[in-house]
Amino acid sequence: HLQLVESGGGLVQPGGSLRLSCAASGSTLDHYAIGWFRQAPGKEREGISWISSSGGSTLYADSVKGRFTISRNNAENEVSLQMDSLKPEDTAVYYCARDRYEAARLYNLGDFGSWGQGTQVTVSP
Repeated sequence: HLQLVESGGGLVQPGGSLRLSCAASGSTLDHYAIGWFRQAPGKEREGISWISSSGGSTLYADSVKGRFTISRNNAENEVSLQMDSLKPEDTAVYYCARDRYEAARLYNLGDFGSWGQGTQVTVSP
């Protein structure tokens, strides 16, 4: 039974960086594509990045393209999200989840499962 745990969130100034981690337990991650999502107060959860099970394919939402980088280390059972040039509008709770179908449909939350508890990212002066 795969369980995912996010970590690495915190308070950072605009223009700063954070590296989020999605760690797996109960199963190995290498069978699964993983998506990163975020949810700001009063807003719907949105998909922002995705990586295939092999790591050979990645996908980014326009809002984070060029600033965020997703990667994975299957040997360490971990997927990371490097976030650079952070903006106040990046403030949200960030979640990772496994893609049941490896279909990269970040707009369809129903494709994803094993949601973690989330990690808070706050970008503020």
